[in-house]
Amino acid sequence: MEINNKIKIALVDDHQMFLDGMISVLSNEKEFEIVFVENNPQVALLKIRTNIPDILISDISMPEMNGLEFIKIVKQDFPDVKILVLSMFESLQSVEDIDGYLLKETSKEELINTIIDIVQNDKKHFGSGQIIKNTFDFKRSILTDREKEVIQLIANEYTTDQIAEKLSTSKSTIETHRKNIFYKLQVKNIAGLIKKAIYLGVVK
Repeated sequence: MEINNKIKIALVDDHQMFLDGMISVLSNEKEFEIVFVENNPQVALLKIRTNIPDILISDISMPEMNGLEFIKIVKQDFPDVKILVLSMFESLQSVEDIDGYLLKETSKEELINTIIDIVQNDKKHFGSGQIIKNTFDFKRSILTDREKEVIQLIANEYTTDQIAEKLSTSKSTIETHRKNIFYKLQVKNIAGLIKKAIYLGVVK
């Protein structure tokens, strides 16, 4: 019996013309097998459970469900599934939970090579470095000056009470700042916050 070593691909996007174009490009490649195509991420979650792909190709902007929420659910339930985002936007909120990010204007050759590299070589692909730069610039820009001050003080091991005293504000205000910072940077604890802040250049 012949073993099927083809890369199994799932396509999820709310634009049917884009899906049709992807089908046209990928179905002609002998290394690939399209296991399903769906324009509704909620339906796609059901299909993934019965036909697990090697790689999911999706967008982050979809009306039925936020693309980032969809990706997070897929990664939590199926951690081995690779995720490649194809988008029109040159920056993204987070590179967590995804294995690659390309613009929809990417060439056919780059798309094919990226899929193969992500699945077979376990590599991360984020197109040009400009995408990542724009992402980090975006994250830096969504932090207020006060939030950056709070991050710096947290990094210097100040407690919430000490930060409130130093910034002449209330403890509850600082706790609100912390919650907003954690949400904006998508981190879960202080260690993750410091790591992300250093990476973004907020903490030197």
